[in-house]
Amino acid sequence: MIEQRGFTLVELIMVIVLLGIVATISTQFVALSTRGAIDLGDRQQRALQGVVISEQITRELREAFPLSIRSEKPGCLEWLPILGGTTYDSLPFDEEEITFSVTPFSDDALDAINRQDARLVVYGYGGSKGQLYNDSSVPGPVSPKISSISTGGEVTLESAHRFTQSSPQNRIYAIGQPISICQNQNGASKKLIRFSSYSGDAVQPSFSDLSGADSGVISANLFPDSLRFNVTPASLQRSALVNFAFELVAPNSNERTRVSQEVQIRNVP
Repeated sequence: MIEQRGFTLVELIMVIVLLGIVATISTQFVALSTRGAIDLGDRQQRALQGVVISEQITRELREAFPLSIRSEKPGCLEWLPILGGTTYDSLPFDEEEITFSVTPFSDDALDAINRQDARLVVYGYGGSKGQLYNDSSVPGPVSPKISSISTGGEVTLESAHRFTQSSPQNRIYAIGQPISICQNQNGASKKLIRFSSYSGDAVQPSFSDLSGADSGVISANLFPDSLRFNVTPASLQRSALVNFAFELVAPNSNERTRVSQEVQIRNVP
């Protein structure tokens, strides 16, 4: 009679238990590896997004008229963009005029000037930021809106104007409508929004004041109330300096990535 051999019930149970433990460990290992890969991808994406946002803000600020940069409202930065720069031989400093001549602007500058309500600014030191945004003061550093400008440099304003000060280097700039970057400080907003095509005012507008302006979302995952601006004004000895910082938050894990940047405004009148 041939002796038959096999596994006992206890041995089978032990094998099943061991296989279950191995399977559990393997599943956890795969899950943790996948979770780690996803988290790493999210961090890399937020880091890249932070670089893109910082670069966009930096490039725009470097084209700003340095004396116009202001951050009087929490979470908001406002400035006047320079559309073009040139020199002048003579300007109305003694009496008001509506038409005068400057050295012709470049073709690109002329296109930008003709596309929006541009104004002219000379120097600007010694006055308030509000005067740069509100062109109603005569005399003042900023002209009324340009009615027309020729390729030969003949400028016609909407109303007569007299400039307050001359520039040491006879520089004159064409500036466009204000631009603002804001995050609504309501404790919940995660959006960073750029506003444009609105009229300037002596007092910087808040987020709610800009509701009627043209707007575009720069980022939709900022941590609430994380956007901060610090402005060092321009002077006769140095350029303006802007420090800004914000935090990007992951939508699933709420993990945050902090980004900070310093921008030196190279344009000095």
